[in-house]
Amino acid sequence: MARPAGPLLLGVRHHGPGSARAVRAALDAARPRTVLIEGPPEADALVPLAGDEGMRPPVALLAHAVDEPGRSAFWPLAEFSPEWVALRWALEHRVPARFIDLPATHTLAWGRDGDQQPEPTAEPEDPQDAPADVRVDPLAVLAETAGYDDPERWWEDVVEHRGTAGGDAFAPFLGLEEAMSALREVYGSGGHDRDLVREAHMRLQMRAAQREFGDDVAVVCGAWHVPALRQKSTVTADKALLKGLPKVKAEMTWVPWTHRRLARASGYGAGIDSPGWYGHLFGAPDRPVERWMTKVAGLLRDEDRIVSSAHVIEAVRLAETLAVVRGRPLPGLSETTDAIRAVMCEGSDVPLELVRDRLIVGDVLGEVPESAPAVPLQRDLDRIQRRLRLRPEALERELELDLRKENDAERSRLLHRLRLLGVAWGEPVASRGSTGTFRETWRLRWEPELAVRVAEAGVWGTTVLMAATAKAEADAVAAPGLADVTALAERCLLAELPDALPVVMGVLADRAALDADVGHLAQALPALVRSLRYGDVRGTDTGALAEVAAGLAERVFVGLPPACVGLDTDAADEMRRHVDAVHGALGLLGDAETGMRRRWHKVLRVLSGRDTVPGVIRGRAVRLLLDDGELRQEDAARLMGLALSPGTPPADAAAWIEGFVGGGSGGGMLLVHDERLLGLVDTWLTGVPAEAFTDVLPLLRRTFSAYEPGVRRTLGELVRRGPGERQGVGTAGGGIPGFADELDIERADAVMPVVRLLLGLDGTEDGAAGRGSPAADDLVGATG
Repeated sequence: MARPAGPLLLGVRHHGPGSARAVRAALDAARPRTVLIEGPPEADALVPLAGDEGMRPPVALLAHAVDEPGRSAFWPLAEFSPEWVALRWALEHRVPARFIDLPATHTLAWGRDGDQQPEPTAEPEDPQDAPADVRVDPLAVLAETAGYDDPERWWEDVVEHRGTAGGDAFAPFLGLEEAMSALREVYGSGGHDRDLVREAHMRLQMRAAQREFGDDVAVVCGAWHVPALRQKSTVTADKALLKGLPKVKAEMTWVPWTHRRLARASGYGAGIDSPGWYGHLFGAPDRPVERWMTKVAGLLRDEDRIVSSAHVIEAVRLAETLAVVRGRPLPGLSETTDAIRAVMCEGSDVPLELVRDRLIVGDVLGEVPESAPAVPLQRDLDRIQRRLRLRPEALERELELDLRKENDAERSRLLHRLRLLGVAWGEPVASRGSTGTFRETWRLRWEPELAVRVAEAGVWGTTVLMAATAKAEADAVAAPGLADVTALAERCLLAELPDALPVVMGVLADRAALDADVGHLAQALPALVRSLRYGDVRGTDTGALAEVAAGLAERVFVGLPPACVGLDTDAADEMRRHVDAVHGALGLLGDAETGMRRRWHKVLRVLSGRDTVPGVIRGRAVRLLLDDGELRQEDAARLMGLALSPGTPPADAAAWIEGFVGGGSGGGMLLVHDERLLGLVDTWLTGVPAEAFTDVLPLLRRTFSAYEPGVRRTLGELVRRGPGERQGVGTAGGGIPGFADELDIERADAVMPVVRLLLGLDGTEDGAAGRGSPAADDLVGATG
């Protein structure tokens, strides 16, 4: 087993377990005095951290421009990456390891002066990952030449399934170099001139290492580059290619990475579709197929699927049989997947998708030691995460927070502050428990690029609190509209930023005083009211918010009636949504603001009675008054009768109906329960002239199609029977099926204990939840 003359060039496929095993065998056989690795030279100072006990791949080298942290690049490394294996071998054997690719200071600057824009990572992890119209796919060419229609399958057969024990450790690299040399002769740089610049820098670094260590040098790089590194070139020619490259000041560190981000589908160009499978191949000491099937069986059993040892044995046999039939040396991913689908999943792709997601790709999240360089903001975030026991995880999970508990309240504040900084680690979702303001539900998932977002946010401060405060103040000044400022005020309360709130409130007051658009004011009010509600649980002083909200509401009350005059159809529908938003917001106010709600009811009465107001707004005003108990059913029926009278144009009448019973407001059940209102609608609809019916039909279809199927079915049955003929099982006194003429208090009280149990309401005696009782108030608040 003779070592080739000159520097030992080990051409690899990035993140290939077969290449990684071959690199380790070749280094063990050659014992070079130094190892050169494809990667940014700025990472040389970070090499010792790769041997730290706290370092666990997958990880990535992250480089970012100091003055523009968003301009960044990643170099991912997994446990089965040949570069990682070479790095660890060098540390274990106390051999210098250096990175020789183009420095990140040039990589990050590429594109600033009209050149090619930087790629998502500093360089595509494999030539085949670049766009097809830019560069050749060498694996596809080689696979097609060998008679394969799948490059991945060809690579598995010739590299991943090839053992190194008892053979020539250098033979795989010599064969791959010969194949790549033939491709480079035909395709040159493959259509990507940037490779020529990178390869020139690598040759210069190789020469420098040879001057220091002689030819006892090993180079680990993409196989595509090996022929270019082997070719003869002068120092002058190489330096000429590097002359005049743009530069930026760059910093570099290690960051955690995930298997999911190694997958090609993630857009990070790592070049592999199945990092979990490759990790298994690299880590399995023997019998990889049997171990893989056992791992799959364990996953399916955890998901309550019946998978026995017999299933595992049969799946292994089927995979081996498929490999023989397909002429493969060993079962690959396609054979094992087909066997799993047939034997363990009973032909279904549903459980197979779980196997693909959890095992073939996987959610492994790497770790980096605390001694790795980081911006001060990242240090503070790490400290808070440890204190709150809120560990970043690659697997998406839901986190329930009870804001009455101090630790949960601090977690909530942290997540809200990070969202304000643009670090979207958590996303708030609807809570499955109580609808009260004391509970929050978050969906958490840590993505590697969040490290870049933290670095970007570092310009605002050295701690999470300082950075969030400064960012909120700057966002308030730069906010484009009034609603944006009110939303920001709400976020400041959620994040508990007391120093930022005065600035935000000052901007809010100024914007509200100058903005005369009622629509803008109506959009801004709900966020302020929600913020007032949070003061009870979070203990935040919302006195300034209450004053601004009261002033804003008063301006809405005064400006809304004239703003509703002369609107076209689209504008009227938008204004109706504003009316709904204001009504919902004011409904959240406590007893201290009853005067404000009373003022709002007067505004609704004005809107409901003005002929100059569009029908959709008048109808909605009547409905809101009826729901709040400010209008009797007899009065609502009278107003509907006027709106649907023969003198009203059919289009206006249809719009009134849309406002009264449409828009997802539960109007269908109102018609089911109130025979008079349904009769009015029925009578009006049958009297619409034929020439006008086609004009109002789309609006009516939109109104009634929003009802639940059961509601539509009941309405159809009631209309079919006709007024005064609604008899049948379950009726009482000629009323609607299932409903009596009067409320049955005894039956209502009987279900209250169960309802309170479902809603988690405590401290109320059975049967005491009558109208106006605390239990009834809680029930209304929890369900309405």
